[in-house]
Amino acid sequence: MARTALYAGSFDPITNGHLNIIERASRMFDSLTVGVIDNASKKPLFSLEERCAIVRKVTEHLPNVKVDTFRGLLADYVNEHEFQAVIRGLRATSDFEYEIQMAQMNARLYKHGTETVFLMTDPRYSFISSSLIKEVVSFGGEVTGLLPEYADECVRKKMNDNNR
Repeated sequence: MARTALYAGSFDPITNGHLNIIERASRMFDSLTVGVIDNASKKPLFSLEERCAIVRKVTEHLPNVKVDTFRGLLADYVNEHEFQAVIRGLRATSDFEYEIQMAQMNARLYKHGTETVFLMTDPRYSFISSSLIKEVVSFGGEVTGLLPEYADECVRKKMNDNNR
């Protein structure tokens, strides 16, 4: 049986921290789905379709990675697809406090014995968040090296278009 995992997030935009987790998780599992969350309560910079396209582009070098979207409870999506694992990236201890609560709640909701696997992000990217990237770029700051090159281009173009 193939070992399948899900790495879910908004990826608005995908950062090098996210990509680092995706690359490492793709080596651990036969198939990794990057689940781009459609959260109606958030106002993303990129549309769902744009976020998926960017994630597909920056992960095209990983043959066992696919990109999908979902809305609603993570556990419902996990149960529907019967993933063996859900990958969660951790940057700092503050992430762990939130993530452990979510993992424990989700464990009650998973129907197929799905495990949560925590991966520490590479220390080079431990301070990066999508929100921080958007804020820095909106004020003209430099984020080169913090995003995959294609995502960086997309962020700059979108911010320029939005400021016109």
